[in-house]
Amino acid sequence: MLSLLIAGVVVFSFAAVLLMFATRKNAGSGKKGGKKQKGRAQIIRDATRKLSSDPHNPDGLVPLGELYYSEHAWEKAFPLYETMLAVAPAHKEIDAYKAALRQGICAIKLNRLQEAFRGLSAAYNLRPDDFDVNYYLGQACYANNEFEKAVPCLRKALVIKPEATNLNGILGLSLYKAKHFKESMAFLRRALDEHPDNKEVLYSMADAMLESGYGDKAMKVFLHLRPDPEFGARSCLAAGTIHAKSNQYDKAIQDFQIGLKHQNVPVDIMLELHYQLALSAFALNDIATGIASLREVQSVNPSYKDVPALMSRYQELNQNRNLQVYMISATSDFVALCRKIVGSYYARAFTKILDINVTPEFVEIMVTVQTPKWEDTELFRFYRSSGSVGELPIRDFHAKVSDSKADRGLCFTAGSYTDTARKYVEGRPLDVVDKTGLIKILKKIE
Repeated sequence: MLSLLIAGVVVFSFAAVLLMFATRKNAGSGKKGGKKQKGRAQIIRDATRKLSSDPHNPDGLVPLGELYYSEHAWEKAFPLYETMLAVAPAHKEIDAYKAALRQGICAIKLNRLQEAFRGLSAAYNLRPDDFDVNYYLGQACYANNEFEKAVPCLRKALVIKPEATNLNGILGLSLYKAKHFKESMAFLRRALDEHPDNKEVLYSMADAMLESGYGDKAMKVFLHLRPDPEFGARSCLAAGTIHAKSNQYDKAIQDFQIGLKHQNVPVDIMLELHYQLALSAFALNDIATGIASLREVQSVNPSYKDVPALMSRYQELNQNRNLQVYMISATSDFVALCRKIVGSYYARAFTKILDINVTPEFVEIMVTVQTPKWEDTELFRFYRSSGSVGELPIRDFHAKVSDSKADRGLCFTAGSYTDTARKYVEGRPLDVVDKTGLIKILKKIE
């Protein structure tokens, strides 16, 4: 019984000792935490007191700058390092390189690029072979759209620290935006290996491949990116442009329409999507769709590219089906219309077609015309161009009329004639019909 009592006393005493140590440990922890918090407050209080009497006091600037920089409080850290950068030559206690570098980094974080260049340039002069200064100077140049200047800094940083992360991406993008497309691809590939979900790098990679002659590979990426909220519209524009260049206008129109369905499309991309959609629609003779797209462009930028000229031309075509056939339909339809013009040109006459000559520039039809009063052999030439026909083509036509023993030549164009061409016609068995006269004739043909 006595032994049990003694054992109980021992156990109780041991438990009391353990409880006492645990209580002291917890209390000590609380004091330690309080001391840490008090230390931050003390740094701020001491630094503020010193700087209030001397704004250039290194004993206030340095610890307060270290505190705010470590906390990423860029707004608070920036003016401190700005001051340290200015007074470092007079105060050896201040690390001039660190002050300049950190001033530049804080300025970059605050998007104050001109101030960043001041600090980073000073840091570069002190340590031109340091990784940090080359990396951040390259970053500042990139943010300021000075891509050619960013490249050598970022290359140097990569040589100093080849294992650095996030460096391949910004170097590859700098090369891409500086239009060094082939050179950019190697770095963009490495960046994609590091961050496969980086859509900006992926889009830039595809565009660099396109510019370097790898259109098929680029197309696969653009089609993959079409649904992307940020780069989808750009990718649709690129894919549609590739399809249009290969005369796949149906696919191109689909690409452009998908791009226009995206939200918050940049204005320049939106305008080009509408513009390219219109050109593809016109290529398919879908004039109504093309005009609708051009109207969207005009509502934002009335003078965009050649939109005013296109609107004038295609609105006129939209109102005159025969003019559409004359200017933009297939060659077979154009030749058939020329035959109708020849057949209806002379009222109450019998016209017989002797020969038809089709060239890339014009169509010629040789005919005999019989009326109750006269009979002639005549050569008709039709130009589809809406430009101006000069003297040399008219001289060539006159020679052709003479060589073929025709009595007369008639030249038609959907454009106009130069003054020298009209002057050459005078006194010769030639007649010229410009766009205004052509439209009058086309309106009479069913």
